Amino acid sequence: MGVRRAAKGVGDFLVEMLGEAVAEVILNLLACALLGCLVLVVYLSWSLSPRFTIAGAGLLGLLLANGAWQSFRTSARGRRRRGLAALTAGCFTATATTALFLLLYSTGCDCL
Repeated sequence: MGVRRAAKGVGDFLVEMLGEAVAEVILNLLACALLGCLVLVVYLSWSLSPRFTIAGAGLLGLLLANGAWQSFRTSARGRRRRGLAALTAGCFTATATTALFLLLYSTGCDCL
């Protein structure tokens, strides 16, 4: 009985280790693809119009700054975010999550 239990434990460990390795490869590929798409968008927008690219980056910076301010400020009790405040806070959260994902997984990307 001890040999079967040990064999089952080793088999479970190997399956879990293989699953984690496959998930790591998929996440690295996804991060490389996302990073490549972001670079492509910046390249294409710069080649079309550098002025609009800088203006768009400035507007995006303002949107993210307002979203960060809305996310981290203390609001009055019982008041919810509405309209633009909710939109900018959501955009900030999505951008921060994407940046964290790229920081964790695209550092091992050899596509650069």
